[in-house]
Amino acid sequence: MVLQNPSSTASLLLATTRRVFMASSAAVDYSLLVLCGKSLAENETAISIKANNTLKLPDKGGLSIVLHSEFNKSVMQQKSFQFSSFVNSLYTNQFGRFLIWSPELSSTHDVVSHNFCELPIGTVCVADIQNKGRGRSKNVWESPLGCLMFSFTLQMEDGRVVPLVQYVVSLAITEAIKDICDKNGLPCIDVKIKWPNDLYLNGFKVGGVLCTSTYKSKKFNISAGIGLNVNNEKPTTSLNTVLRELSVGTYQFQREDVLAAFFNKFEKFFDLFLNQGFQTLEELYYKTWLHSGQRVVVQEKNEDKVIEHVVTIQGLTSSGYLLAVGDDNQMCELHPDGNSFDFLKGLVRRKLE
Repeated sequence: MVLQNPSSTASLLLATTRRVFMASSAAVDYSLLVLCGKSLAENETAISIKANNTLKLPDKGGLSIVLHSEFNKSVMQQKSFQFSSFVNSLYTNQFGRFLIWSPELSSTHDVVSHNFCELPIGTVCVADIQNKGRGRSKNVWESPLGCLMFSFTLQMEDGRVVPLVQYVVSLAITEAIKDICDKNGLPCIDVKIKWPNDLYLNGFKVGGVLCTSTYKSKKFNISAGIGLNVNNEKPTTSLNTVLRELSVGTYQFQREDVLAAFFNKFEKFFDLFLNQGFQTLEELYYKTWLHSGQRVVVQEKNEDKVIEHVVTIQGLTSSGYLLAVGDDNQMCELHPDGNSFDFLKGLVRRKLE
């Protein structure tokens, strides 16, 4: 599970999981960073990156960069990320074709964001264990085995729609899971989006999305980080937990299949988003999120008083905030205020003309 502000119980879960994995796979070198490409072109890029030794790596203890062709695959364990399974299911032209993997990293997001200019656009970094991941407002996210933790790069020119890309990412995750269910004849696992960047399943948080950007040479360099609980029953739920409750079959979601399905879907969605705008995806997004018609209380300070307004969520504004209407029929735009446990309890209202 991707854990936000983890409790001592959650931290114990991480530590216990890591000990079990290390005990069963003592041969795995946790300082490895493995580079892998889908085609000859990407593998040549990997060779060049290793030879130039220019990657800025977040782990102070030092990571050894190796090519997938040099990697001793005999030390790979069943719970390690399986390269071939992912690559064989990937059908993209750009995204996910260059892969960086490590058994354990402090943050996949740091690897891609710190090396944006050194890596091909669409590069993905995956870790089996992530111990210092980031959430919104500097929250710490710890992720043990059984989670799909990855970050990837993309680039945009129109800064007005950059905030909307996190919604494209979230939608691609939910639709990828549905695609896997359809392909394998499984009951639908209906993951929902909680604005702005959380993923929920049966009322429990099952994942989250974090996008950051920098502006350079008239382009926005975006690093998207995603965490999704595939196989951990605790502390909340997982894809496979819900699948077992719905199906008598033996199929289980695998991280590699989910990641490949995500990129296959995201590349199509991102192309629509860039060429036709978010409105082409808006209807599907509203079918997937939790908030259509939801009534929320917005608190506003007026001098020394706190005034509460009840508003009904209608959708998203062009800038990516919540569009709502009050009981007085006044349209307004809702912005997150701070970082409460539930973002919909900490909103700021801006009236729209």
